[in-house]
Amino acid sequence: MSSENVEIMRLLMANRNERKLHKRKCDATGKNIISAYHADAPFKVYKNDFWWSDQWNALDYGRDFDFSRPFFEQYAELQKVVPREGTSVFNSENCEYNGHIRESRNCYLNALVYRCEDIDYCYWMVNVKNAIDCYLLIDSEICYWCIDTIKAYDCIGLQEGFNCSECYFSFQLVGCHNCLFCTNLKNKSFHIMNEPCSKEEFEAAKKEIFDGTHASFWNAMEKFNQLKKNTVHRYAHNINCENVTGDHMAGCRNCADCFEGFDSENCSNCVSLDHSHDVHNCYSAGWPGCDKIYNSVVTRGSTDIAFCIYTFFSSSLRYCDSSHRADNCFGCIGMQHKQYCILNKQYSKDEYLKLLPRINKHMKQTNEFGNFFPPSLSFFTYNETAAQDYFPLDEKHALALGFKWRKDEKKDYQPPTVSVMPENSSDADFNFTKEILACEDCRKNYRIIERELSFYHKHGLPIPRKCHDCRHKIRSNMRNALKLFSDKCDNCGVDIKTTYGKRRVEKLLVSLATVYCEKCYLSSIE
Repeated sequence: MSSENVEIMRLLMANRNERKLHKRKCDATGKNIISAYHADAPFKVYKNDFWWSDQWNALDYGRDFDFSRPFFEQYAELQKVVPREGTSVFNSENCEYNGHIRESRNCYLNALVYRCEDIDYCYWMVNVKNAIDCYLLIDSEICYWCIDTIKAYDCIGLQEGFNCSECYFSFQLVGCHNCLFCTNLKNKSFHIMNEPCSKEEFEAAKKEIFDGTHASFWNAMEKFNQLKKNTVHRYAHNINCENVTGDHMAGCRNCADCFEGFDSENCSNCVSLDHSHDVHNCYSAGWPGCDKIYNSVVTRGSTDIAFCIYTFFSSSLRYCDSSHRADNCFGCIGMQHKQYCILNKQYSKDEYLKLLPRINKHMKQTNEFGNFFPPSLSFFTYNETAAQDYFPLDEKHALALGFKWRKDEKKDYQPPTVSVMPENSSDADFNFTKEILACEDCRKNYRIIERELSFYHKHGLPIPRKCHDCRHKIRSNMRNALKLFSDKCDNCGVDIKTTYGKRRVEKLLVSLATVYCEKCYLSSIE
């Protein structure tokens, strides 16, 4: 992304809290709930099932448009009175402690989850079973610490893998099985360090690493990171794409500066696309597909949407938030099955069509027309949003840009109830799940749940010494940033756009990695 596009995406992402959960009361029922909104939020927050019920009506908060005042000022007042949905948990069982999860069961402390089961501490998961500590995993089962991987089975420490099984601490593998410390292999089995081995040699090496100890696992991780530094990198991890710039795109056409997209075309400056067309300056559009979306955050199954946040199965909306199955609305919040509304007030079709041009003209005069909501109107503080994950800022810079910031709450973290963490997970029985642990990085308290401990026992993995947030940061840092650099293939010299940047050594710019264009990369892999 260009610097301009980064700032557009930063503003969009600052309206989406994906991973920070808070305990608070439902303002309708008084019950304790888990929410994306802090207890001190200046608006009402409802339990999910109550928010989606017919026990309240967003039209009750409607008001006239005041042409003597800026639109965003009036919209801010509406924000303070319309109730919000606590968390986005849909059609899921035993998944209360998650952010943005659908059609899943038995999941704990994950975010962006669709049709998953028995997963913990993961981010961006689609159709996955039995996984822990993974980042962007699709159609997979029994995985640990896997990143940007599709169709994996029984894999640990696999990054940029496709259609692999029993592969460990490996990078950029396709159709491989039983590989350890390997990079850039295709359709290989029983390899260690890219060299063939017997089944017995492979099992012996695997047993040595997965002995349940902290030292063995993290020594292997360090070795893996060194392997990545010294191997050839594909300039972009795009599959079956035509005229696409960006990374992690599959089955896409005519997309510029786009990341993490599937089966989409004619899009630009987007992150997270699925079966979408003509989408520009958007974060998360699709699931199911979208058409003609502009400058919006989280759009599902909709068309002709601009400057909106959380829009499901709607059309022709402008400057709306949390409006679902709605059509032809402007400046509305919390609308369901409504049409021809402005600032949550109902109009006839003729009234709406006459009033809308006047509002557009007014917004041009106030220099608001065509701009996304300003940072001050985000419901969240910057450091609890996706923007902080992808484009981190410190408090000073966030405030200077107009965002809000939540200072770390002064918590008296409890001392750990174990004086020494077990070196081997086999030394911990299920009574260990009652212990209070302290993260070795941030000192935040955390626990090990029973399903998690069983997974570690079964796969010879150590008990983590860091909390799930700090582990997520490690995995995030193992991925490239959402930024494209103009460069040349290190083999043939052709121009490329890649997420691999450069570092300055004396007066020279030196690549952070050996990067090949698609043609050279495909000819180089074994």
